[in-house]
Amino acid sequence: MKVISWNLWHRGGAVRDHLAALVEAERPDLLLMQEAKSSLAHLTDLVGGHFHFLPLPKRVYGLGAWTPHDIPEPSFVELPSSNLPGRVPPRLAQLLRVKAIDFANVHLSHGQLLNRRQLRTAADRLHGPAAIIGDYNAVGQIRLQGFHDAGPRERTHKYRTRLDRCFVRQLHCNHPTVLDRGPSDHHPIRMELAPAP
Repeated sequence: MKVISWNLWHRGGAVRDHLAALVEAERPDLLLMQEAKSSLAHLTDLVGGHFHFLPLPKRVYGLGAWTPHDIPEPSFVELPSSNLPGRVPPRLAQLLRVKAIDFANVHLSHGQLLNRRQLRTAADRLHGPAAIIGDYNAVGQIRLQGFHDAGPRERTHKYRTRLDRCFVRQLHCNHPTVLDRGPSDHHPIRMELAPAP
């Protein structure tokens, strides 16, 4: 199963035509998007399939997912947030089930303790073979019980850091790859997932 994740960069980054070109070139089973906008629902006019959008509270963007497959209606979980003055709005994780695999599409906070808590919260909502994929905004090593880091190890952001990750449970990841960045500040990451032996 081929999965691609891309933070689109809502300030003039990747738009519908860029996503359509990516889908046509790569033919993924699942395309996860961070900093997506609801107008990307028109992606289906170009490439068919199904688009699922989850707006984030008090933001102009949200989380998006495109797939050529019929899937159950995605759900979401609210992630832990900071109680400090001036805190940013809460973040959500988009939860999907595709081909008997549970996915969490995430765009985590920049706080390095907080984003680890958010990751654990998303993991607690997944069952069986599962993957947590997206923009982790995390630096350094991450430990998540039952999961392992299976995404590409190369930098995924224009500032030469690795922010986009894929953690999996009961899955094997073949050929994790960083793709061309295009108009976004993030590179898409591509994984081919299969049940672990």
